[in-house]
Amino acid sequence: MDTKNYQVGDNFDEMFTEEGKCRAHYSEFLKHLKKTSPKKISHLQHAANKNQVAMGMTFNVYHDNQGIEKILHLDIVPRIIANQEWKHLEAGLKQRIYALNLFIHDIYNDQKALKDKIVPEDLVLGSKDYLKPCIGLNPPKGIWCHITGTDLVRNKDGNYYILEDNLRCPSGVSYMLESREIIKRAYPDLFNQLGVMPVSDYPVKLLKMLQFISNKEKPVVGVLTPGIYNSAYFEHSYLALQMGVELVSGVDLITKGKKVYMQTTKGLEQIDVLYRRIDDTFLDPLTFNPHSLLGVPGIFEAYKAGNIALANAPGTGVADDKAVYAYVPKLIKYYLGEEPILHNVPTYLCREEKDRQYVLDHIEELVVKETNAAGGYGMLIGPKATKSEHTKFRELIKGNPTNYIAQPTLSLSTVPTWTEDGLQGRHVDLRPYILYGEEIEVIPGALTRVALKKGSLVVNSSQGGGSKDTWVLYN
Repeated sequence: MDTKNYQVGDNFDEMFTEEGKCRAHYSEFLKHLKKTSPKKISHLQHAANKNQVAMGMTFNVYHDNQGIEKILHLDIVPRIIANQEWKHLEAGLKQRIYALNLFIHDIYNDQKALKDKIVPEDLVLGSKDYLKPCIGLNPPKGIWCHITGTDLVRNKDGNYYILEDNLRCPSGVSYMLESREIIKRAYPDLFNQLGVMPVSDYPVKLLKMLQFISNKEKPVVGVLTPGIYNSAYFEHSYLALQMGVELVSGVDLITKGKKVYMQTTKGLEQIDVLYRRIDDTFLDPLTFNPHSLLGVPGIFEAYKAGNIALANAPGTGVADDKAVYAYVPKLIKYYLGEEPILHNVPTYLCREEKDRQYVLDHIEELVVKETNAAGGYGMLIGPKATKSEHTKFRELIKGNPTNYIAQPTLSLSTVPTWTEDGLQGRHVDLRPYILYGEEIEVIPGALTRVALKKGSLVVNSSQGGGSKDTWVLYN
């Protein structure tokens, strides 16, 4: 297949330089691509689509009236990351997770960072995700954020920037794992030839981490799901199956004597560790949201008593706040005495008068986000929005400035993507997964999300984005 007509555009392209020269770590893949006809690539893409359907790789879109089950489109062209580049990302992510864990522990205990005015006290204590029942909590092994999915983007300067931290219930890892199995079938010889690092041992590493945070020698582990209508139910069931543990929902569990039990056909069996995929406030109707039908009454008391370990720990959501995000570089310096290895996207806090005025005056150039929204919701992309949308968001910001941040519109790097018109550049982000158990470990792969519409910067699956397999090379 000929790639001469591929347009790099005014972005950093992961495969080609501005002059159209192939980057060194993509050279072997390009050789393979040149030997493959467009018809063959179309067949490979069609086979990948069929495999996704067969594997049940679906997610639910709550706002879509046309049907709730959707396939996360997997593009046949992988994203390839050189080893040295990955080592830099790995070091930066480990540093960030370590600092965030110290921050979460601090704000629920000594609150030194608040007293030293590193982060405004009202920003943290006033956040809807700051859970007062967690004050004084010391989770097993001192770990709060066991599983993190951190979103990064690459700007036209070629540098990676942290876009946001996902420490509550980060999703998408099952798509990373299943995508790898599908893409390996499309390029069976290239994996060994290029030396692609494996990701298939993630469930083993996840289970090992979950077992580590229990005080029992042979703990009983389970995955707690909200149920079949949750958008990530495929992932919950997939991970439980891969780890060989029980998939349970709130109705399967009861608490007795500050211990948590599964109801089985043989009677009650105590459960020692839960990888929870339920948001904090729905976890226990006796402690948090009294209207929750998803959680387990009494589980928080069992947790405080040390009779069950929960991953991630309740209360971690406060570090997901997009306003708190702006202070993470300061937190790294404060807790670790180090300069951040990976930088944030420059961020304007609408709660600050000077920042707010700048945002109101330049809203056409900026991306505006709700501090507590996720999945691409509650967001304005200034250059793509209409005048009426600009006006609406100006009023929203004036009405509740604390609820909004703004950032420059980044160009987002592109990767060649298979379309009806052949290979074309599409914008991507990167979500690596980090496990924090005996040590902090970054899985050598990631979920690369891709904006399938030409020119679009919105990569979220709920907003019509797709995904790519991410190959991290040994050398």
